[in-house]
Amino acid sequence: MVYPTSIHGCSTVLPGPFRDEDTVTLPPVAHSSPKGYLALLLHAHLPFVRHPEADYMMEENWLFEAITETYLPLLSLLGNGFDDGIPIRFTISLTPTLCSMLADDLLKERYHRHLSKLIELAEKEVDRTSSKKTFHRTARMYREKFSGCRYLFETVYEGNLLNGFRHFQDIGMLEIITSGATHGYLPTMQLNPNAVYAQIAVAVQSHYSFFNRNPVGIWLPECGYYPGLEKLLEKTGIRYFFTETHGLLFADPAPQHGVYAPVFCKDAPVVAAFGRDDESSRAVWSAGEGYPGDPNYRDFYRDIGFDLDIDYIKPYIDPIGIRINTGIKYYRITGRNRQKTAYDHEEALRVAGEHAGNFMFNREKQVEYLASIMDRPPIIVAPYDAELFGHWWYEGPEWLNFLFRKIAFEQRTLSLITPSDYLALHPQNQVCEPLFSSWGEGGYSDVWLHESNNWIYRHLHHIEDQMISSAKNNPSADGIIRRTLNQMARELMLAESSDWAFIMKSGTMVDYAVRRTKEHIANFLRLHDDLQKNRIDPNFVSLLESHNNIFPEMDYSVYA
Repeated sequence: MVYPTSIHGCSTVLPGPFRDEDTVTLPPVAHSSPKGYLALLLHAHLPFVRHPEADYMMEENWLFEAITETYLPLLSLLGNGFDDGIPIRFTISLTPTLCSMLADDLLKERYHRHLSKLIELAEKEVDRTSSKKTFHRTARMYREKFSGCRYLFETVYEGNLLNGFRHFQDIGMLEIITSGATHGYLPTMQLNPNAVYAQIAVAVQSHYSFFNRNPVGIWLPECGYYPGLEKLLEKTGIRYFFTETHGLLFADPAPQHGVYAPVFCKDAPVVAAFGRDDESSRAVWSAGEGYPGDPNYRDFYRDIGFDLDIDYIKPYIDPIGIRINTGIKYYRITGRNRQKTAYDHEEALRVAGEHAGNFMFNREKQVEYLASIMDRPPIIVAPYDAELFGHWWYEGPEWLNFLFRKIAFEQRTLSLITPSDYLALHPQNQVCEPLFSSWGEGGYSDVWLHESNNWIYRHLHHIEDQMISSAKNNPSADGIIRRTLNQMARELMLAESSDWAFIMKSGTMVDYAVRRTKEHIANFLRLHDDLQKNRIDPNFVSLLESHNNIFPEMDYSVYA
């Protein structure tokens, strides 16, 4: 297959149709005996946002923006890497909620409509900026990027991006892992182990339905771990997970190699824990010293949806006139307390290349030192939110592209690897009990147990208890009773999503997060009450099944 050179920039080469028979052998790994390894993980997740009851819902744009700015650029990067013989190998967690939305026919049709409007707007911008050389060059870049996205989405992948990710998994470039079914923050659910188990078991089942294989690893939602969780992971066949740095550093006993080698969990010795490397994380995440803050990169917050005249931009924002981001932005970050200057994409790519080289150099020096004091090659685990690359950090996919190519051709110290690859190479590891932790602010549960959101948990625990009791009291239900119990399980899981508590804490879109939480709880309670009183309304069950249609293979008995 031939892919666009970059759907972030100009391209004259368009890809041919995607076919299952295009599965061929991955290029050989560049360095057979490295001193150490870099394990990149991209956590791709969005909450389940699907609103068939309305023609337009602003929150569905979260998905559409991520497809355009992150998921399609990642697939383009992988395709070009394969065509050029680059030995790319990294891990991506595709959460069940995200996969369900990417596979949904309604949302695919709405994305097609969204992208068509973007291309129409970009065409108008090319005309509007014709007398402004720098802006005009950027406008043409957007037009070509959006057109490339449409070709990838409609022609190459025929609307199904999951087939693309599965293709690159099958040829060995990706290791796809799962997360919690609806990204429920598991440490706040440990009062009900059955509810925790259900989040994991349904995720594994959903993953298999999309990728035709069980996931070997899991990104715990919000990287939230508590001692004992590994026993539930073992029951579902999961063989590794990740912890925040201190979750492994303060394990009992202290790990001999810190976070630079996995440990097996004391209560489930077949399950390995990998710790996040703080140094490589800071290079990308840190607001003060991370690469995305460079003044040459594109400014995320300066968008024409807010800058241009309302009569001009109105057809491309919220239909009721609320200004929103369009994705077309003409300014670079510039620097603190300075007037914004025009964005130069070519200059930004030059900087991205420098930053990729700097990241690689620092990892080389890190590996060289660690290898000198360890009895095995170290593994540097660097996990990031996938949506950082392209959505928040516009040049992020190009940074990854430069990094993969530099690792392949400009050094001989480290190689790319996945956690399961490393475990296959080094099957004997220290046994420890990791520490309760998350990667949220403060490192524990401050974000999800905050005064802004802690009211939700008494309700969630209550309906978890009711779900478990209902499942046990109806061991072999069928017909409308079974459908009711399955929908109760869906509503419970959707209410448990950690995204709602996070949004309440962050202070953005709070009304939406509160409404979603209350709606799913109310739906569950009505279904439960109808079940208890033997007065189930088939029309209400059908309505919820059509609106909240996640997990069609749901089996409520997972709660029993």
